[in-house]
Amino acid sequence: MNTVEKKKNVILLNMGGPRNIQEINTFLVNMFNDYHILNIKNSFIRNMVAKKIVNKIKPDVISHYEAIGGKSPINEYTEKLVKKLNKLDNSADYKYIMNYTPPYAYDVLKELKNKNVEEITLFSMYPQYSEVTVKSSLESVYKAIKKLKYNPKINIIDRYYYDYNYNNSIVQLIKESIVNKNPEEYVLIFSAHSIPKMYADKGDPYEYECNYNIEILKEKLHEEGLNFKDIVLSYQSKIGRIEWLSPATIDIIKKYKGEKLIIYPLAFTIDNSETIYEIYMEYRKEAISKYDIKDFILVPCLNDNLNFAKAIIELSRNAEIYNSNISDIKEIV
Repeated sequence: MNTVEKKKNVILLNMGGPRNIQEINTFLVNMFNDYHILNIKNSFIRNMVAKKIVNKIKPDVISHYEAIGGKSPINEYTEKLVKKLNKLDNSADYKYIMNYTPPYAYDVLKELKNKNVEEITLFSMYPQYSEVTVKSSLESVYKAIKKLKYNPKINIIDRYYYDYNYNNSIVQLIKESIVNKNPEEYVLIFSAHSIPKMYADKGDPYEYECNYNIEILKEKLHEEGLNFKDIVLSYQSKIGRIEWLSPATIDIIKKYKGEKLIIYPLAFTIDNSETIYEIYMEYRKEAISKYDIKDFILVPCLNDNLNFAKAIIELSRNAEIYNSNISDIKEIV
């Protein structure tokens, strides 16, 4: 009989991304079959619509991934982060789950069940809460737990945009990215992944939390002596014809024609195609060729940054204090 695993287990939750060109189809099909992405209740109709969307966009998506090395960097950076966390904190065992590509919730949780793990902390890799991202990942976990008939104690960190260490990590990255340059000559754009506006209209807190996060960062940047020409929030990665949160990042770039820009991907903690390809390749090319942008700096995501790792450890140790949405999610599944 297996002994009970006493060490705390912390599981990082993220969207995922293809590890190779062949996995792009799996990634897209899983993503567009997610109710929180397409918002079509009937699973049969949603599946049909998802197939049409995937078939339409897949050639372009493949070319985007080919441009950044044939895979998403999200997996390698996450694995590096997990290794760093396990090295820094021997009181817990850190793992990760991806929503649309392996490792899936069922497989990771099955392993923990077999080890008789009694307590799990779910740590969202999305700093601001949204149904589209955080809730979707948490639901995947709960469906897997239900299927496995597994009943561990669950703690949740579902947002941390307000966290002192998390925000300090961002400020330091911005500071490092603009070293030997005058920040007063630059417009700082915080580019967040957009969500359909209908979610915000129904009370999704994402837009509010992005704005609140920026107010915290503005104050911290000022304290560090980093006074930018302007600081603005924008949204990227719109899909389809429905209305999404605005202003769009490319429209903000256009607005600041002829300026120097520095962009931080606010809602992303790990680099992926939307930061490496969409911002640095697509937007950068358009910014320089069409809008006469004099300098274009992309600040990397937190990735396996040491300060970010320490923030995760500290937040995870206080998980029970921050636990907020577990009962709501249980009711849904």
